[in-house]
Amino acid sequence: MSTLKKVVLVDDDQVNNFVCESIIRNENFADEIISFDWAEDALKYLQEESNKGVGSFPDLIFLDINMPGMDGWSFIHEYKKLPEQATAHCSLFMLSSAVDRKDILTAKSNEEVKEFFSKPLSPEILNIIREDYIQNR
Repeated sequence: MSTLKKVVLVDDDQVNNFVCESIIRNENFADEIISFDWAEDALKYLQEESNKGVGSFPDLIFLDINMPGMDGWSFIHEYKKLPEQATAHCSLFMLSSAVDRKDILTAKSNEEVKEFFSKPLSPEILNIIREDYIQNR
């Protein structure tokens, strides 16, 4: 059995999304993985899922910072507007190649962001999430 039901990836890099999906599947981390190349599309999906009730909203979101159009910070700003009953059971993690110390500190100080991880996603990162965030829900 997988650790989670649904994981959402939000990253404009399709190759990175493919690699992340493969690692998540290989590690039996989630039953369903949904990738979005555009943060706006991901947000629209989350808005629709939040209206469906408990159980359809993702358990976890991996979010990149630097994306065309809506970046990760704008996404978080809009994410905060979603109904709390939907987002309360979802963990949001930044997964980015950003090396700007300000971005890392901002992510770590943001109450919506559980943790900042540097790309690429790895089995070790998934294990950290399992041990530090999921088992303690």
